[in-house]
Amino acid sequence: MQMAKVFGLMTVMTILFVIAGDYIGGSSMAAVFFGISMIMNFWTFWFSDRAVLKMYRAQVIGPEDAPALYGMVDRLRQRADLPMPKVALAPERQPNAFATGRNPENAVVCVTLGLMETLNERELEGVIAHELAHIKHRHMLVGTIAAGMAGAIALVGSILRWGIILGSGRDGDENPLAMLAMAIVAPLVAVIVQMAVSRQNEFQADATAVRIMGDKRGLQSALQRIEAVARQVPMQVNPAGAHMAIINPFSSGRGTALAGLFRTHPPTEARIEAIEQVQL
Repeated sequence: MQMAKVFGLMTVMTILFVIAGDYIGGSSMAAVFFGISMIMNFWTFWFSDRAVLKMYRAQVIGPEDAPALYGMVDRLRQRADLPMPKVALAPERQPNAFATGRNPENAVVCVTLGLMETLNERELEGVIAHELAHIKHRHMLVGTIAAGMAGAIALVGSILRWGIILGSGRDGDENPLAMLAMAIVAPLVAVIVQMAVSRQNEFQADATAVRIMGDKRGLQSALQRIEAVARQVPMQVNPAGAHMAIINPFSSGRGTALAGLFRTHPPTEARIEAIEQVQL
């Protein structure tokens, strides 16, 4: 199911690039844009983990660097029936964590220094189990592709707008206003879809995490503590990587219904309530 989402998102991104190329320069430019989309898809699929680690300035560590953390990841991944992922540490003071990688065999679980300093052992286990759940469901690649698609659609929208403004579209285009409307609306829709995918993944990862642990309180307490501290401690990270973290590094709270469409994560209160309903 997750891989179907991945290839579906890649297909949408490719089609939009081809449409933009065809509008600007006909079939020859469509072929050029098709080639660009293939390169982007290839890079995203194979190298997304490196890009995310770089966003967070994280370094992969071994068992000798943080034996307690490494042992915890190893123990929980066995419960989750997963291969051992790489373990990484980010130098941020804000407590947070994420998982990345294209599949369970090439996955990374990363925590911040602030997370290790803030949480107790049971809470840290809840966070690690949550990130392993993302790996189990292959959420990391889906999220990365969704983010890439949103960025690509924004780029396509910008190309189309400038093409219309400069009159560089092909002769015979009958309705440039409709094309302009699509160029404005499509990026907004893409971002809303990206955020919806991210929120759905967080609920699923929370539920799987408590089943891995056989306990609800650790993750519930961890989410509350991380959000409380994150409000006070800023994180220096590219906003494009915000949806990867267990709690959004930049914002919290419920907000308005409209703002909720653009949230990377469900409200923490809603996540805690959903965890309470999970059957162990």
